[in-house]
Amino acid sequence: MNILPMKSLLLATSFTAILALTACQPATDAPTPKSQQMATVQTASTDADENAKLDAWFEARFMEGIRAYPEFMTSLGMDERQDEWNDPSRAFDLEQLDKARANLAEMKEMFDFDDLDASHQLSYRLFEKDIEDDIIGKKWWDHGYVYTQMRGVHSAAPTFLMNQHKINDIEDAQNYVARLEKLGAYLDAHTQMAKDRFKDGVFPPRFVYDFVIESSKNVMSGAPMDGEEAEMNLLLNDFKNKADKVEMDDEARAALYERAITAVQNGVVPAYQRIVTEMERQKPLASTDDGAWKLPDGDAYYAWRLKEMTTIDMSAEEIHDLGLAEVDRIHAEMREIMKTVEYDGTLQEFFEFTRTDKQFFKPEGKRGQAAYLREATEFIDNMKVRLPEVFNRLPKAELDVRAVEPFREKAAGKAFYNRPAPDGSRPGIYYANLYRMDAMPVYQMEALAYHEGVPGHHMQIAIAQELEGIPSFRKYGRYTAYSEGWGLYSEYLPKEMGLYEDPYSDFGRLAMELWRAARLVVDTGLHDKKWTREEAIEYLMVNTPNPESDAVKAIERYIVMPGQATAYKIGMNKILDLRENAKEELGDDFDIRDFHDAILATGAVPLDIMEEQVEAYIEDMKSGTYEPDRL
Repeated sequence: MNILPMKSLLLATSFTAILALTACQPATDAPTPKSQQMATVQTASTDADENAKLDAWFEARFMEGIRAYPEFMTSLGMDERQDEWNDPSRAFDLEQLDKARANLAEMKEMFDFDDLDASHQLSYRLFEKDIEDDIIGKKWWDHGYVYTQMRGVHSAAPTFLMNQHKINDIEDAQNYVARLEKLGAYLDAHTQMAKDRFKDGVFPPRFVYDFVIESSKNVMSGAPMDGEEAEMNLLLNDFKNKADKVEMDDEARAALYERAITAVQNGVVPAYQRIVTEMERQKPLASTDDGAWKLPDGDAYYAWRLKEMTTIDMSAEEIHDLGLAEVDRIHAEMREIMKTVEYDGTLQEFFEFTRTDKQFFKPEGKRGQAAYLREATEFIDNMKVRLPEVFNRLPKAELDVRAVEPFREKAAGKAFYNRPAPDGSRPGIYYANLYRMDAMPVYQMEALAYHEGVPGHHMQIAIAQELEGIPSFRKYGRYTAYSEGWGLYSEYLPKEMGLYEDPYSDFGRLAMELWRAARLVVDTGLHDKKWTREEAIEYLMVNTPNPESDAVKAIERYIVMPGQATAYKIGMNKILDLRENAKEELGDDFDIRDFHDAILATGAVPLDIMEEQVEAYIEDMKSGTYEPDRL
């Protein structure tokens, strides 16, 4: 789950942008004047070089900044403000943006770029770029949909409480209850936001509303609201299961339980009912138009989204054409696999065979789900043993494979990843959506495990936040083209390592790459060429082997998240292009482990900066000055 504030939850592409936006809020009650802050940093660093001064300044800005976001603090394992939610107000967003501008001005005043080494110059540039990008992005703050089947506090808030809010002692339990007591107001603020945006012509297509209504009702349901014999409400059940493990006297425990029940009955459930009421009001008034083109100044908004997601300058037309070319190439590779498995028929007939033949699916129900999770874990465990063959750096954080929770599985995506807590108190989590086993073919299981686990998201994100010698805002930064490009590259890399021994598993790898290539076509088709939802679904059904349920859910995702899906293939292609160039330039001196260091040792960066880092690695190798830890 993403715990950024709503404006960022809907629009921002990176934690880096948000952490750069947060600004000087000291932990003390009284604010410290800016001049005093500068003097403190300068005095403490009198004998240090400019690099060390900048490190100290970044860390101070980071710590002051994240204290503005209680949910992010909780995700990092910090014990401060655990009884609060993020401030969703526009006033808060504008305040943070003003502070970001002040931070940028302060950095430029205090530090001379030319006095910094290469690593610190990169940090300087990233900090500057993120703030400048968000200033530009302010124009589009109100263009995101507040509630969708993919995102929104109606599902994010309970997921956060269940997966992020630990209860290790009575204070943690009290903070959990305090968050329950404040959740109603938090939800209401977003519902008001949805009302305001509807008036301005910013609301999702009609199909979205039933998903939001159903997810909201799932959180509202259960005992005691539905009677004492009903299954316990999911939030109350989560609280009770956690609090029961904490030592406290019976009176204190009973009092906390009573407060939790009262909070859910009198605050949480009514707020969810207000979401349902507003969604039911909007639904018949919403259009069936699907693309971003329908929004105010929609063409410019979509162009901005593409730039934000890909971090490069490519027009919608160029992205669309790239997608068509990639689809053709992958189709040709799939026909070679058809020969290997001796399938006699057309590619589309082969797609239908892989969609429907029972050999490719685990059975529905708990038994099939357990088997899927077990085998996915085995793929990851096997890859962990092989990692030193192709990587110098390995993650320390643990990784769990879990099924998506029942309350959100119908609306949630196919698979996703949650980062680990930096202190090791919570592992990274690869979530597989096993709501329908016929949407999770086993021939895609291997590639999906590599993408979400290792060497994919878990490895990249865990390594980034474990890096030493870079500012914290870079450790937790994210650029979609970088992170998802790496995830897709991580599906391909095991092929070169001799994995995907089953040709159908290799077909699954290609099917997932094809899916990302087709995204380039349908995303631009929907938002630039004014395709309908049905036209986009039909394209996926003709050109990919995924089942119809997969195609429907995917297109509905792309509709409410314009441009995001284009980042995967563009990011992967960039990594492969850079790797091929490094091989050509270095010949026998090329070592894939060092190349991976050049990608991973910076933390997340835009694609143009990734290219600079690889070029620096090549030049250092040629000059004999390459040091694996130089970044």
